[in-house]
Amino acid sequence: MSTATLYDKVWALHQVAELPSGATQLFIGLHLIHEVTSPQAFAALKDLGLSVRHPERTVATVDHIVPTTSQARPFADGLAEEMLSTLERNCQENGIHLNGLGSGRQGIVHVMAPELGLTQPGMTVACGDSHTSTHGAFGAIAFGIGTSQVRDVLASQSLTMNKLKVRRIWVDGALQPGVFAKDLVLHIIRTLGVKGGVGYAYEFAGPAIEALSMEERMTLCNMAIEGGARCGYVNPDQTTFNYLKGRPHAPSGEAWERAVSWWKSLASGADACFDDEVKLDAATIAPTITWGITPGQGIGVDEAVPTLEQTPEEDRPLAQEAYRYMDLQPGQAIAGLPVDVCFIGSCTNGRLSDLRAAASIAAGRQVASGIKAFVVPGSEQVAAAAEAEGLDAVFRQAGFEWREPGCSMCLAMNPDRLEGRQISASSSNRNFKGRQGSASGRTLLMSPAMVAAAAITGHVTDVRSLPPA
Repeated sequence: MSTATLYDKVWALHQVAELPSGATQLFIGLHLIHEVTSPQAFAALKDLGLSVRHPERTVATVDHIVPTTSQARPFADGLAEEMLSTLERNCQENGIHLNGLGSGRQGIVHVMAPELGLTQPGMTVACGDSHTSTHGAFGAIAFGIGTSQVRDVLASQSLTMNKLKVRRIWVDGALQPGVFAKDLVLHIIRTLGVKGGVGYAYEFAGPAIEALSMEERMTLCNMAIEGGARCGYVNPDQTTFNYLKGRPHAPSGEAWERAVSWWKSLASGADACFDDEVKLDAATIAPTITWGITPGQGIGVDEAVPTLEQTPEEDRPLAQEAYRYMDLQPGQAIAGLPVDVCFIGSCTNGRLSDLRAAASIAAGRQVASGIKAFVVPGSEQVAAAAEAEGLDAVFRQAGFEWREPGCSMCLAMNPDRLEGRQISASSSNRNFKGRQGSASGRTLLMSPAMVAAAAITGHVTDVRSLPPA
């Protein structure tokens, strides 16, 4: 088993007890909730006559069901209004802070918490959302949990869990211009598979990882779960500390200096022992795009859809299913594939740097005729910062819609949905059948810059090949 890794250190620090089953009762330092997975958990708590153990360690927001065209209350969707009202009531009754609509701090849960400085190195973080792995970018151990576990954390501030193995993914070199963290993580999932990380925590390390900004590291860790890993993390360093300093919930004064000293001690050192290690070269990675129905079915934009002969035998049935569903032929070039909808946003790629990258492509250009293209900031803070820089004007002038913050078309629990057989160029995290609202809709995952390029040309386009605007 691994030793002296950040994962091992944080696990040991939060271990409450070893249970007879061999599992660990693990203390959860930060519990994030939203309107979708919390109502049943609060109801179960009430039925059991239990109260919230540590309301000060729970923070709420609303994100999944909120409309992005108009957020006037009451919502036109009665169910969405009921879900938000329920969250508001549960937070009020239990003394939980809610970053609600119009507060200036509402946003997608995995965007909101980091930008407020709630997520910090050495924490254990849990949330009823699979992409909680995002918070590992800070050197935290972060788990997505189900509704029954949300109940357990509310009641006890702990979870029963089995310790994971640790795989270090070492990335040498540097990403080339036009290649982003989204391309890197899609390449990793392509290489290791969607089940390659089962039973593991992923430690992302190496020169290419160290060079990533905090927002890029969040993109990387966000999709660790799509590679089968329960969590993914990056060791805290000066990039981490620079991002956190001065944020509302970050330590300050002497407490800041003590915190940084402790955070540095958590990083996996030269004495760390890993259960497994994979090495990759960032310089070899092209802009990467999914062609199929899992995040593992990805290729470089300059490649063709793989043939059955190029596909491992155990993956061929899924490849054949993907050919049929996506209406693609083995050996077909992915570049030039027409798209209908272009979506920039989500907890994967709805941060300020993502919008900047997309805006740099949109500037001075126009969305192709017949293409629906829209941008959804990840939070009210992201929206305000983008508007202060004039990014909203850049997008609008190019023909994109500029929307209100929310999860939007990532999972279609709101009005933003594909229709029929539409095909979407999306900066989100999942391309499963029906993921974006239509039972027959199709999704191509790519970076925000690549989505912007597709919007401008009307088809899948290598962002590196665009002529000057």
